[in-house]
Amino acid sequence: MTVSDDTAAVLRAALEVSAQSRGALDITIYPVLREWGFTTGEYSVPDSETLAELLENVDYTRVEITGNEVSIPEGFAVDLGAVAKGYASDCAAEIMRSCGVSSSVLNLGGNVCVTGSKPDGSPWKVAVADPFGGKFLGTLSVSDCFVITSGKYERYFTGEDGRRYHHIIDPSTGYPSENGLSAVTVLGESGVECDALSTALLVLGEEGAADLWRERGGFEMLLVTDDRRLVSTRGFAEKFENISEMELQILE
Repeated sequence: MTVSDDTAAVLRAALEVSAQSRGALDITIYPVLREWGFTTGEYSVPDSETLAELLENVDYTRVEITGNEVSIPEGFAVDLGAVAKGYASDCAAEIMRSCGVSSSVLNLGGNVCVTGSKPDGSPWKVAVADPFGGKFLGTLSVSDCFVITSGKYERYFTGEDGRRYHHIIDPSTGYPSENGLSAVTVLGESGVECDALSTALLVLGEEGAADLWRERGGFEMLLVTDDRRLVSTRGFAEKFENISEMELQILE
């Protein structure tokens, strides 16, 4: 089909991060999300046979884009939930700049876009949510950037087995990602990239996230582990005031 310039741009950005993360982000995960009920609100835990069948139609490398022409195989479906809000924040920031706005904060529900500094020249303060139910972990002092968080605490349901299932699916298993990370906050210059990366990093886990940061660069991050540790790049830590009681470890 022929898609709009916006849709083509979002698809290309998502596929780039999908390749860089070796499929930890996969926009063709939609059929699996739907089976879990995260797109319909009719939540249920799928059986392993159903997931195995659905995963046969999950493979971002099968999405082809030429200009504004996009094709996917029969049985595939695309979900842009991991990137669309970040792209919207990019567009909003550009509109603000084109209208001469030099100082602003936009919050798209976990996606924060900061333009310039405060009118008095000091950096903006952006709080980082506590995935364990506290008020927040600390604050970032930032200017001209995007601060985007993904976490297991944002959308979830409790199954009949009493377990909690969140909406960030690991494309390699079809189940919600469970690899030791509770939340990831990404700091960078592109909303769509930060949005895509926050999901990919959460799926990759602590070690995989650190490896991708070292390989790719171009962003800073804070990882919050299930055992209540904070793992941060140095660039993030330099802007972060940690007010939690959790240990902060710096990646090198």
